[in-house]
Amino acid sequence: MNLGAELLPPRCDVLVAGAGPAGSATAQLLARAGRDVVLVDSQVFPRDKVCGDGLIPDAHRALARLGVLDAVMAEARVSTTLGCIAPRGGRIDVPGRLAVLPRKRLDDIICRSAVAAGARMFAPLRFVAPLRHGGETGTVVGAILKQGDAVREIRAEWVVLATGAQPQATIAAGMCERRTPSGIALRGYVKNPRMASRITSLEVVWHKRLAPGYGWIFPCGGDVFNIGVGVAQSHRQGKDGRHAMKDMNLREVFAAFKDLYAPARELVEGGEWQADAGQELKGAPLRCSLEGARLAAPGLLVTGEAAGSTYAFTGEGIGKAMETGMHAAEAILGSDDDAVVRADYEARVMALKPRFDLYEEANRANAHPWLIDLLVWSARRSPRRVERMAGVLEETHIPTDAVTVRGVLRRLFDRR
Repeated sequence: MNLGAELLPPRCDVLVAGAGPAGSATAQLLARAGRDVVLVDSQVFPRDKVCGDGLIPDAHRALARLGVLDAVMAEARVSTTLGCIAPRGGRIDVPGRLAVLPRKRLDDIICRSAVAAGARMFAPLRFVAPLRHGGETGTVVGAILKQGDAVREIRAEWVVLATGAQPQATIAAGMCERRTPSGIALRGYVKNPRMASRITSLEVVWHKRLAPGYGWIFPCGGDVFNIGVGVAQSHRQGKDGRHAMKDMNLREVFAAFKDLYAPARELVEGGEWQADAGQELKGAPLRCSLEGARLAAPGLLVTGEAAGSTYAFTGEGIGKAMETGMHAAEAILGSDDDAVVRADYEARVMALKPRFDLYEEANRANAHPWLIDLLVWSARRSPRRVERMAGVLEETHIPTDAVTVRGVLRRLFDRR
C-alpha cells in the first residue's frame, strides 16, 4: 500500500497530504468518483496515533458512508453506554452507539479503503510547501514533498491538507491562524484481564484535581484499555495576543487521575503496559472548535484536525474529521470553478459550527467540575434528562445552553 517516493507521478487531479481519517475519507470519495488522487503521509502505514480511540455516533455514520463500518466493528470493542463520573462520585450512563478501536488499526482500515477505491498512497512522504502560480499569494498548483533528503514535486488541480494538529503544514501553506493547540492529551494502553468485566462502558471522569481537563478509560477489547488524561484550554492568551502553555504537567495530572479514581489505579497497578517504541504514555496536541486555520485558498483546502475538527469538551474528533474530509471531496466534485469550490466547502464546514459551539460552551465544565456534579445529580432525577444527553451524543438534540450555570440550574428545577 505504501508506494515509494521514486514512483510519485509528476501530476494528479488531487493531492491529499495526510492519510488519517480526514485525508483518507477525502481520497476515497474522490477516487470513487474517478478522480486521479495521490495520497501522501509522513509515516508508513500502519502507524500509531495518540488518541482516545473512541468512536461516537458521528464516527459510525461517517464510517458507514465510507463503506468500512462493518470492517471496523468486526475488530472494535463495542459499548452501549458512556459513563460520566462526577467529582463527588455520582455517575450516569448515557446510552449510545459507541465503540473503541486503536487508531493504528482504524486509520489503516480507512486508508486501505481509499487505496481500494483507486487512490495511490505514497509514504513516507512529507508535505513541505505548496507550489504556486503567480507568486507567494498565487493559486496553489501542487506541492513540494520530501522523503529524507530527497525533494519531490507534484502538480495538482487541488491540494487538500489533512495533516493533523501539528501546524507545520498549515504554516508553510500560509493557512495557520494560531500555532499553539487548543488542548493536549496523554494516553497509554494497559492490559488487565481482571478489569475486563468491571469496565465495560467508555468512562470519563471529572475532578478538581484534573481541571481544566478530565480522565478516561476506554475498553479496547482483548483485555486492553486505553487510559489517559486530556486538558482543554491548555494554552492561555496573553495581553500581547499570543498563546502560551499553561503551567501544567500532564504526567502529574495522570498520576492524580490514578490517585483519585480507584478503577484507574487498579487498572494500572494490576495491569501490564502495552508500550510502543519503549513509551508507556504518549502525548499529542488537539485542535478544536473549527479554529486555528483558514479553511480554503485558491487551489487549496484544509480539513480534519488541521482545520480544528475536534470537539472541545470531550476531545472526540474522528467522526468530524471524516465529515470535513468528505465535504472537501464533495465540494471539489461539485464544480470546476475554484471560487465556487472554496465557497461551497467553507459553507459546508461552517454548517457544523453550532455543534462545535455546543461543546465549546460545555467546555467550561472542565474548568469548573462542580457543574458536572450538578448535572449528574439532576440527570439521575429524571430519565428524560438522560435521554436528552443521549440526543446530544447522537446529535439529534442540540441544546442552546449546554453545560452553563444557567442551563444546569434550569435542568435542576425542570421536572420533564
